[in-house]
Amino acid sequence: MQPHPNVQAVQRALDEAGARDGSGEASLVRLLPDAVHTAAAAAEALGVAVGAIANSLIFDADGAPLLVLTSGAHRVDTAGLAATLGVTRLRRATPEFVKQHTGQVIGGVAPVGHPTPLRTVVDTALTRYDEVWAAGGVPRAVFPTTYAELLRITAGAPAEVA
Repeated sequence: MQPHPNVQAVQRALDEAGARDGSGEASLVRLLPDAVHTAAAAAEALGVAVGAIANSLIFDADGAPLLVLTSGAHRVDTAGLAATLGVTRLRRATPEFVKQHTGQVIGGVAPVGHPTPLRTVVDTALTRYDEVWAAGGVPRAVFPTTYAELLRITAGAPAEVA
């Protein structure tokens, strides 16, 4: 069975970027037996700490998409992040906004594989983990990588987001 087109797009983006996991091997998208819609569910399925899950959250930043890759161990402080980024209004995006800008659905949004690159912020709390896990384009797809790789493959900016 052929993988979902979103999973293919994410794997292609990882391959093109030469993305690596925590052991230095190529990052490969893996399909879990069931969908994991929360960081806690993903952490349980993978046997890792919830903080090692890199949640991909899309925000509406003054009408433009902003991807925030945050540790699953905490929530984004939208007021603080808006001030840090110089954004007037930062709010969680609607499912339609997310789909429009990423081609993916909430719960499966990957850091890469979007129709066009997104402005990205990567939570510095993820530096605590040698390997982090991110969504792979659909709710049951994930891939291993590192904090440094997330910064590199997304051209993201490091920030404290909690």
